[in-house]
Amino acid sequence: MSQELAGKIAIVTGGASGIGKATVELFVAEGAQVVIADVDNAKGEALAAALGDAARFKHTDVTSAADLEALVNFADSEFGGLDVMYNNAGISSMPYLRFVDDELKDFQKVMEVNVLGVMLGCQVAARYMGEHGGGSIINTASMGGALPGWGVVPYRASKAAVIHFTKCAAIDFGSYGVRVNCINPGQIMTEMSPFPEPGMSEETIARIKDALVEPMTANQPLKVLGSPEDIAQAALYLASDRSRFVTGTELNVDGGHSAGDGINHLQAIMQARQAAIDAG
Repeated sequence: MSQELAGKIAIVTGGASGIGKATVELFVAEGAQVVIADVDNAKGEALAAALGDAARFKHTDVTSAADLEALVNFADSEFGGLDVMYNNAGISSMPYLRFVDDELKDFQKVMEVNVLGVMLGCQVAARYMGEHGGGSIINTASMGGALPGWGVVPYRASKAAVIHFTKCAAIDFGSYGVRVNCINPGQIMTEMSPFPEPGMSEETIARIKDALVEPMTANQPLKVLGSPEDIAQAALYLASDRSRFVTGTELNVDGGHSAGDGINHLQAIMQARQAAIDAG
């Protein structure tokens, strides 16, 4: 490792699993001291213990301003500052069905965690960073917020809000030397990707994962799934001094999905046309 974050102190919310865990591990490997913020005490404490003196765990509910203020104070007291705030914690919405049939039972919770949590995290971090020489704030958004599509509409709306808010915050915080950017993950394979159900066997989960690769990559030029480590690498860039002149940006990490027509509908149209000609 290049020790690109040597001397930097970071917070990663939702840091006990998935993208957050991969980011914590990479940040530590690159020389940072990291506070893992999560509601999962068992996973958070285990990860901190595995990483040694460079990591600490702090139970944090990102919908609580008091919890987030305590989190920033914890980073300062444990490590002596805060250079990077990665607002990664988020939840999805269920069920996966047409919006006209969605009873919106989880709307409030999704908005509280995904939007309010990011806004509060940015606010408390910027207050601290503005008084201590600046810093970098990173938010996890989603291609689901950048591009419209079917299903999980509350989740899509929440992530669209994160993208827009990130740009507003970048404008607001720029004079304090605080940069604000977001990452839009595409199809990332995590432990939640197979949508596991209680009691589902490991064999079934493995079969589902294999079956999902083709439909999950259909809309992107690169026919491979992303990993949490791919998003962690993007976060490393935005956390590092390499991105010192980058703010208000949404970084798509999506296998090219956002580039355009990954299925190539025009090709399908022309093939159908030729088939009609040949049939005559």
